[in-house]
Amino acid sequence: MDRKQNEKWLTGTSSKATLNLWLAFSMGVAFAVLSWLHLHSDNGAQADLVSQGVFEDNEGSQGTKNIETVDNVAGPLDADGAPTLGAKGADEADSEPRINIRVYLMEDKRVESVQLETYVAGVVAAEMPVDFEPAALEAQALAARTYIVRKLWLNDKSGVPVPGADVTDTQTHQVYRSSSEMKRLAAIDQAGWRKVQKAVKDTAGQVISYRGEPIEALFFSTSNGYTENSEEVFPAKLPYLRSVASPWDKEGSPRAAETVEMPLTDFYQKLGVRSLSAGAGVIRQPTIRIVERTAGHRVKLLSAGGTILTGEQVRNKLGLRSASFEWVVRKDKVVMTVFGSGHGVGMSQWGAQGMAQAGMSARQIVQHYYTGTLIEKVSKLLNRSGKRL
Repeated sequence: MDRKQNEKWLTGTSSKATLNLWLAFSMGVAFAVLSWLHLHSDNGAQADLVSQGVFEDNEGSQGTKNIETVDNVAGPLDADGAPTLGAKGADEADSEPRINIRVYLMEDKRVESVQLETYVAGVVAAEMPVDFEPAALEAQALAARTYIVRKLWLNDKSGVPVPGADVTDTQTHQVYRSSSEMKRLAAIDQAGWRKVQKAVKDTAGQVISYRGEPIEALFFSTSNGYTENSEEVFPAKLPYLRSVASPWDKEGSPRAAETVEMPLTDFYQKLGVRSLSAGAGVIRQPTIRIVERTAGHRVKLLSAGGTILTGEQVRNKLGLRSASFEWVVRKDKVVMTVFGSGHGVGMSQWGAQGMAQAGMSARQIVQHYYTGTLIEKVSKLLNRSGKRL
């Protein structure tokens, strides 16, 4: 090898060595940057939250993680072991308080503890047909969540038959599908269950409020064309439970009207009214008439043979769907027409469906049936009030 070749080789070798050093240095810097980003990314934050117990790894380090966020959006597991309601990112984990609901299952005679959003899904799936419009299901989710949050807010244990529970799974509070029942629903009606999931997830952490408190979010099946003032059915007069028009029920609901026939003797007996003797063996039937109607066009007071009964008393004694009714007497029978189904206070579920079909949103539905209310995050209400649930 001559001198020129040797110098050329040495120069090339030096350049290559310099290039290799620069490559090594650059790779080291890139690795350091990537490591820093990882530690400060959502994944790194999630790892920190796992170590602090904010996220739970129910499957162990080798298994699939069932992450339950502070937002309580994760629900029961699907067939693959994944949360059916999904989970928000770790950067949102501190946005909502972790709330567990202890439900006493009346038939099983046991308490089931689930996250708030899982409970809401169980109520929506039990209280409303899952083939309803998305906006109606969202309105139901808002009402269901508000109802239970208010009970916790007030520490209200009324109607709960055992200690260690917050609520039952019956109409005494809200009808609720247990975790096992939700899994069965998901298996037999996947499309319906997905609609429930989406309604719950899209309203997660939100409740209906009035003057800084969660409302008494009552709801019922079908109106007679109007909802009812709360004091006509329940003891309290609440400013957000006012009578409003609900014309959508009449066309859509199968419970919009019902005809009930019964013998006159049964009719009077159930009302606690006796036939009156007019002498000479002639039986005179007592006069039945409506004395007063409510703002919601239901029977407020009814006179039966001189005895005054409320419309709700008549409804309960005769087993009617609602206190909105009229009747005619045909020979020895009374034929009653009953309008709507339920107590009539708060949100009409079939009215919500009609509004949704007309293109209205869940917010519009809720604010129509609950006068003067807002939709707010649970966390905001708690922060303002200083309460803990």
